[in-house]
Amino acid sequence: MKKLLLTFQIIALILVFSADVSALPKKKFTGVVSNGMKGDKISFILSADGKWVEEFTFNGYWRCDGTLEQVTIGPEKRIPVKNGKISGIVVDPENGGATAWRFDVQGSISGKKASGTFRMNINALRCDSYVLKWTATTK
Repeated sequence: MKKLLLTFQIIALILVFSADVSALPKKKFTGVVSNGMKGDKISFILSADGKWVEEFTFNGYWRCDGTLEQVTIGPEKRIPVKNGKISGIVVDPENGGATAWRFDVQGSISGKKASGTFRMNINALRCDSYVLKWTATTK
């Protein structure tokens, strides 16, 4: 009987410590750009385990061949987070090319606050957001 009870206790401990991280909530961050056009904003989702930034989205203005254009866009791929530091460059398509989008996201996350820089460009089309500074918070 004692062996059976001990077995159940061990199984219960294994289940508790191996709980699926996906059950934890993801955090949605929203924020503003301080050195861009008025109204520029960013948003992203921090994965439940805190290791990835997903759905990073820029909503604002950039220059494309001398023209100011409003866009809502971001990299489709996740950006890694290590020790609270966001750092990633995503090229879409991955193999590059003259009209490839290049997204550069850098930053740091501490609790409910995040800050960093963002730049996107398409060199062959002379499109560039230039380096934008952002801050964001979550609830």
